[in-house]
Amino acid sequence: MRPTAPILPSANIQGNALMVVIAIMAFLACLTLGGVSMVRSTAASWESQISREVTIQIKPDDGLDMEKALVQAREIALTFVGTKSGQIVDEAATARLLEPWLGTGLDIKELPVPRLVIVTIDETNPPDFDSMRSLLKESIPQASLDDHRTWVDRLVSMAHTTVMIGTGVLLLVFSAMVLTVVFATRGALSGNRHIVEVLHFVGAESSFVATEFQKHFLKISLKGSAVGSGLAALFFMSAGFLQSHTLATPQTDQATALFGTFSVGALGYAGIFATMIVIALLTTFTARLTVMRTIYEIDTLRSDPTRADGLAN
Repeated sequence: MRPTAPILPSANIQGNALMVVIAIMAFLACLTLGGVSMVRSTAASWESQISREVTIQIKPDDGLDMEKALVQAREIALTFVGTKSGQIVDEAATARLLEPWLGTGLDIKELPVPRLVIVTIDETNPPDFDSMRSLLKESIPQASLDDHRTWVDRLVSMAHTTVMIGTGVLLLVFSAMVLTVVFATRGALSGNRHIVEVLHFVGAESSFVATEFQKHFLKISLKGSAVGSGLAALFFMSAGFLQSHTLATPQTDQATALFGTFSVGALGYAGIFATMIVIALLTTFTARLTVMRTIYEIDTLRSDPTRADGLAN
């Protein structure tokens, strides 16, 4: 038995152009998804690191024994439930913190530089910061406690804003892709409208015609989304490889501090694969709805002689 030829040719200029557009859309969508995932992971890491520590700052003052005050501040902090350990930042470490701004060879004793005590806390059971702050102020007037709540709130707000922006970009990409598929489907129907009309009026059901178009656009969308998603995955793999081999450079250190590693992990690659499938299914579903709508318009036109005669004239 001779196989039935498809209604639409397997490859044409319109199909190839649509495939390229879908590949670009898939690449942008996967880049956005990976970027949002990276920023969220980095923000969560920052939040976790900040939440594990609080800082006691003691400003120098005339008549103040700095070393004694540092030890006293650490002992006061460790009396609270929820604190684990306390570390005094010595003069050498304080000088290293100031080197990027003041250079090397600093004598901390000659500068009015505050000294720090870093206290590690239990994230699940944090101490009473207000009581700790009051007791420190009462015992050491030059001391102040920074629990980093402001920074944590800003990080959480930044992460939420990033997710909202990324979601908006994804919605825009998907909307543009849907519109592109609608126009491409209508273009394919216009070029093959006589075939669709003949098939429809000799008894072919609407679902049969829609399925043929659906298969055609499913193949195109799968190829395009696979190429775009594959390029996005290759981009993240290449960026992670380059970052891992240039860890000692200042540029890489700054990029890592700001954006984290360029590795999206197993969940990230699973998200890229899921995006590819969603794009293919969305394209196929859009094409089917467009074809069904067009066939409905043909039926409506044929059932209205006035409109049919007007179009014929």
